Amino acid sequence: MATEESTGMARSAAVKLSEMGERTKQLGNVIQDPERQRRIVLVIVCVALFLDNMLYMVIVPIVPDYLARLERESEHSREVMHANSSMNCTQNQFETENFDLQIGVLFASKAILQLIVNPLTGTFIDRVGYDIPLLIGLSIMFVSTSIFAFAENYATLFAARSLQGLGSAFADTAGIAMIADRFSEETERSRALGIALAFISFGSLAAPPFGGVLYEFAGKRVPFIALACVCLADGILCLTILKPFSSKTRENMPVGTPIYKLMIDPYIAVVAGALTTCNIPLAFLEPTIANWMEETMDASQWQIGLTWLPAFFPHVLGVYMTVKLAAQYPHLQWFYGALGMVIIGASSCTVPACKNFEQLIIPLCGICFGIALVDTALLPTLAFLVDVRHVSVYGSVYAIADISYCVAYALGPIVAGKIVHDLGFVQLNLGMGLANVIYAPALLLLRNVCLMKPSHSERNMLLEDGATGLYDTIRMEERQGKGEPRSAAANRVPVDEHGKSYSEYETFQSECI
Repeated sequence: MATEESTGMARSAAVKLSEMGERTKQLGNVIQDPERQRRIVLVIVCVALFLDNMLYMVIVPIVPDYLARLERESEHSREVMHANSSMNCTQNQFETENFDLQIGVLFASKAILQLIVNPLTGTFIDRVGYDIPLLIGLSIMFVSTSIFAFAENYATLFAARSLQGLGSAFADTAGIAMIADRFSEETERSRALGIALAFISFGSLAAPPFGGVLYEFAGKRVPFIALACVCLADGILCLTILKPFSSKTRENMPVGTPIYKLMIDPYIAVVAGALTTCNIPLAFLEPTIANWMEETMDASQWQIGLTWLPAFFPHVLGVYMTVKLAAQYPHLQWFYGALGMVIIGASSCTVPACKNFEQLIIPLCGICFGIALVDTALLPTLAFLVDVRHVSVYGSVYAIADISYCVAYALGPIVAGKIVHDLGFVQLNLGMGLANVIYAPALLLLRNVCLMKPSHSERNMLLEDGATGLYDTIRMEERQGKGEPRSAAANRVPVDEHGKSYSEYETFQSECI
């Protein structure tokens, strides 16, 4: 009887193991499907971008208050008696200014290190592919977040913040470049990058209330531990799904255009300048608007904490509208960007005129709406410019885009406060608004970019000179393995490094003859 029971249990276990093996096999087949894998890649990248921007902004309500508490606790051990009250007042003023400077340097350290490292990470990504740098970035971000959770002094917080910049230089650039590579059609690419931008916006705008509430009721460690757990889960997903160390795509990877050549490309330079200029109002207002609200409208802490949250919805609306318009009228990408800069400029000039919290929400929503138009229109344009004027490897070009963002966010925490102190909050906003309006006409230089598109029916062609991107290389090998015809090669017109098709030179030569 016992033997029969053990035999039945063994059979049942064998059946269950067989079913599990079959389900695992089916799951593996599903994951290997190119379309599903692209969606998984998009999820992994969006979570990485969301986490990076959550960590970037979650320290805003936490770190200043936490450092102030540490400062107050240490005052008793280093208290020095002064001879007269005027010297004491001067000392207190110096300590306050020094504290504000420390906070500004701490906030800017991420963007500064990211700015320095990005040229190197862009070249590294072009050499090894997108998977490994993304995993490296997630790993560094996990370590950085863990250090934030347990840091108990300024030096450790500064190290964690700087380390986050290093992780962002890998994760952000590799993630955006991977999306551009996997989604090769222009409409799909715009939609995918738009989704990524929505996650960036949500991470930036939801982080302050998220961090402030958890910090108030659960302590400093809890918000960072929660973000570290999500980062770890995303890293495991990247490691198991993308399998970066077993990928063979690097063996057939084309050599990308050096980053210094991309930087001197006039079209890419115009896009980079627009990305920097349009993000200056947001980067400069974030560290200064709280004090201005307290001084001019006697705003409460909950109002200050929720200042930017309503702006998330117009940002998503701007992304959605730009994606839809780009699908219908792709030749007007430059116009969407220029319109966004004008909206940013007008909204920035309106901010100082607001007298209460309700009025302030309107121009802030306008700023975020305009940024959505600019980013959603111009980020796919960068990939397109690389496709038609250079080699379709996207690490360096999106490193340039990341540098553009970092210039604004590195200057913001340090320079904005100085400008407000010397010139005033009104002059700061008028200057930022005027800069956006003046720069907007420069995007007219991009109006003929769509004409550079090579005359071919699809981008992923089988050519004598190989595929044009990492994902293209994989599909080229698959098509060659399946014995698919190479008829598409005849439809593609190769282009030189200046973006002109060789057929133009042949026509010119024939006319001369």
